[in-house]
Amino acid sequence: MGLLRLLEHDPGAFVALSICLVFSLCFHEFSHSLAALLLGDDTSYRLKRTNINPLNHLDPMGTMMILFVGFGWAKPVPVNPYNLKNPTRDMMKIALAGPASNLLLAFLALFISNLFSINSYYPDIFNNVIIKFYIINLALATFNLLPITPLDGSQIFNPIISRYNKKIGIFLNTYGSQILLGLILFGIFTGYSILWKIILPIISFIDSIFSFIINIII
Repeated sequence: MGLLRLLEHDPGAFVALSICLVFSLCFHEFSHSLAALLLGDDTSYRLKRTNINPLNHLDPMGTMMILFVGFGWAKPVPVNPYNLKNPTRDMMKIALAGPASNLLLAFLALFISNLFSINSYYPDIFNNVIIKFYIINLALATFNLLPITPLDGSQIFNPIISRYNKKIGIFLNTYGSQILLGLILFGIFTGYSILWKIILPIISFIDSIFSFIINIII
């Protein structure tokens, strides 16, 4: 289920997926850090998180989980809300920066892929890697937008949810981590991913929008 299993059967795909995933995770965290810096908090900047150096972003346990289980994480970007002018609003912006950066990477990847498809000079392997990169970034963005603690979506949507139903907001903040862990473990042990069933329609919707825009451009 992890990347190591792929290494046994297709080393080339293992290398390509690893590079795509590491870059996407690091760019995601870099974007959080950059947004925080632009909004007045230099906490993560002083910790050298405003770059895409994997050594500054990858979490040892999260990386091991990716290799052996197929699911993992990078180190969260620390933010001091007291350095922000409007903590609630600015924290939402900082949280949104991560998924937004993955959507940007995904759009650029699909754009490049379409350029490759109309130019036979480029080998298929390049296009295959770009498509993998595209799917990874769409999945990262969509997954992180779920309003479940500790995902970015909890910082973005839970303040809004709490305005209309405080009980649901409190429930998601309190039990979000347990719900997420339960869904992940259920998928690992049963082979049926509820999380994937949730995010797949969203991925398909975003993909259709991106494809529509690119068909207009090209």
